[in-house]
Amino acid sequence: MMVLRYKLLFIVLDGAADSLSDPVTSLEVAEKPGLDYIAENGVCGAMYVISRGVAPESDEAVISLFGYDPHEVYTGRGPIEAVGIGMRLEEGREIAFRANFATIDPVSMRIIDRRVGRSLSREEARALAESLDNMDLGLYGGYAKVRASIGHRAVVIIGSSERILSPMVSNNDPAYERRGLVSVASQSFDPYLREIKPLEDTEEARATAELANIFVRKAIEILKAHHINRSRVEKGLPPANAILLRDAGGRIPRPQPLSERYKCRFAVLAEMPVEIGLGRIFGAETIEMEFIEDPVENYRDRLDKTIKALKENDIVYIHLKGPDEPGHDGNHDLKKKRIEEIDRYFIRPLLEKISGEVAILVTADHATPPSKKAHTDDPVPIAFYAPNIQSDDVKRFTERECLRGVLGVYEHGWKMFPDIYSRYLVVK
Repeated sequence: MMVLRYKLLFIVLDGAADSLSDPVTSLEVAEKPGLDYIAENGVCGAMYVISRGVAPESDEAVISLFGYDPHEVYTGRGPIEAVGIGMRLEEGREIAFRANFATIDPVSMRIIDRRVGRSLSREEARALAESLDNMDLGLYGGYAKVRASIGHRAVVIIGSSERILSPMVSNNDPAYERRGLVSVASQSFDPYLREIKPLEDTEEARATAELANIFVRKAIEILKAHHINRSRVEKGLPPANAILLRDAGGRIPRPQPLSERYKCRFAVLAEMPVEIGLGRIFGAETIEMEFIEDPVENYRDRLDKTIKALKENDIVYIHLKGPDEPGHDGNHDLKKKRIEEIDRYFIRPLLEKISGEVAILVTADHATPPSKKAHTDDPVPIAFYAPNIQSDDVKRFTERECLRGVLGVYEHGWKMFPDIYSRYLVVK
């Protein structure tokens, strides 16, 4: 029987790392005494979240951080996001896609903005999704279910009453390339809407691609005429006049629950549908967090929920948004500010509140350098603090500093948490 030495708070800073090829990184210039305290008084290292050469998406990254090899359990992002927003999936007959509302030139199909300028309100997205929901695709008894999630994001389920369907189809979003069921962020791409193609020579994959392309074409016609988009154009805002589809999946993953793997009570605090979906799929107590515009109130809410979850669970995983979006937007200053907000309003107050029976593990799910405006395969820093731990000589929580830590470099991120769990947390 395993017994934990301490309770653990597992903090993931979404997209906080930058590239080692950058002259200076956001973590290096940010004022973050709380994160630096954890690094200076703990042990540090770094990891390739999936492996060298793979720029991970958030879903496979989180699976890896949980300690599971994504190649063994991953079934595509679409089903995970569907679970995150409460949609059901009929396996065999339905395929779920992660979707973005986007702005295109409807003549050339050139993508002007993959995220509608991040200006789409929840109410607008819901109304646009409702106009596409329950679409009759006119072939193979095909239909589409569409639900908005957060901002420009949505989930699209393509179904058929006559055919078995396959998730082995490509993305029409050129920013992500499929490698099997896994998508990898493209460092550069031609910004044009792509045709969805079968990735295997089967009737199921061909039917899925046909139906998905019909949906995309019909969606463009409906969205072009939608009153919300006419209003947005009149206001000088980009219209949400297309749907980008990626990461098809045909079934929900069935992993060993986190509580069984780590022999303890495990909670996940998350804001985005993908992390919420993963928490549910991996059998954790999943606590949803609403985004609050004011950073003081936002992180106070997260801190309160974290402290409460620590009282009721042994391991608490919390996923903090903030640094990732300015990384995608190429905004160095805002990314630095987001890291500093996490440190000032969450990390430092947390260090004042927790008792000596709590260990802290902090890392990132991937690098999103403003210099690249995309996820990269760069290694991300790791810092682990526990009461009475013998610290190494790392002084700051940065990419280059943590590379010198005693934990070394994990070539595959899914090996990191099980290693720290067995070496530092468990009394055997």
